[in-house]
Amino acid sequence: MAVDAPRPGVDYPRSFHELTAWFGDDEACLRYLERVRWGDGFVCRFCGVVGGDWWAVRRGMRRCAACRRESSVAAGTIFHGSRLPLSSWFAAIWYVVNQKQGVSALGLQRVLGFGSYQTAWAWLHKLRRAMVLPGRELLAGTVEIDESYVGGARPGKRGRGAQGKAIVAIAV
Repeated sequence: MAVDAPRPGVDYPRSFHELTAWFGDDEACLRYLERVRWGDGFVCRFCGVVGGDWWAVRRGMRRCAACRRESSVAAGTIFHGSRLPLSSWFAAIWYVVNQKQGVSALGLQRVLGFGSYQTAWAWLHKLRRAMVLPGRELLAGTVEIDESYVGGARPGKRGRGAQGKAIVAIAV
């Protein structure tokens, strides 16, 4: 299925090739973000006018006709203030949500070719914070729980009780 303009919440790139075809440059990423954020009409974040008139100021920026203030499509998102390309952000998001065993900052740094571990670490933490649903309900019904130990291989006792390991518990 070829999708010229992926629909938010419907279409999802099944491969890295499809991701780069849909979001190969910042323009495609901006058009997608505008459909997500203002698909049902422009909403001014300052005066709250819904579906009001606006005009384009520059890429990803609109000026409200009512209050004359500018709104960025990235304002209030994890992309706000980033100097790196949106296509890199989209690739990072795709990579993080497609890894079955999780992602480390070092792995993200290597895959995206970042020169700095700190950048990869900051991006990964922004993405993890964004994936948490605020005000979420407690788990109910059948709950599956598993644990794992985090830490590198060391001589001595293995498994439970190993020195220098941190236990991580997960419930779904």
